[in-house]
Amino acid sequence: MKKYFLTAAVFSLMLMSCKQSETKVETTENPDGSVSTTTIETEKSTALDSATINATVGKAKEKLNAAGEKIDEAAEHAGTQLKKAGEDVKDAAAKGAEKVEDGAEKVKEDLKK
Repeated sequence: MKKYFLTAAVFSLMLMSCKQSETKVETTENPDGSVSTTTIETEKSTALDSATINATVGKAKEKLNAAGEKIDEAAEHAGTQLKKAGEDVKDAAAKGAEKVEDGAEKVKEDLKK
């Protein structure tokens, strides 16, 4: 989960830091015959809005939290089932050991005869 969150954060930071700049050079002729040049630099931000990015990151966090909760629930359920399976195996082993002991007693009795 941390990997997804970090990826989303890095991606959003990259998008927010992108800016475009445009440079215009204007040449004007003065009434006295001299020429003057003016350089105008304007900055344009990308078409992405930081509020939209933050909302998207918020939704991603919510989805990641929900997925994490589902994983936790599945792990807890699996742990419960594994515990039950372990108890079943213990019971089966005990029954098997009891049958082996009964068989050993019958063999001893047969050997005494």
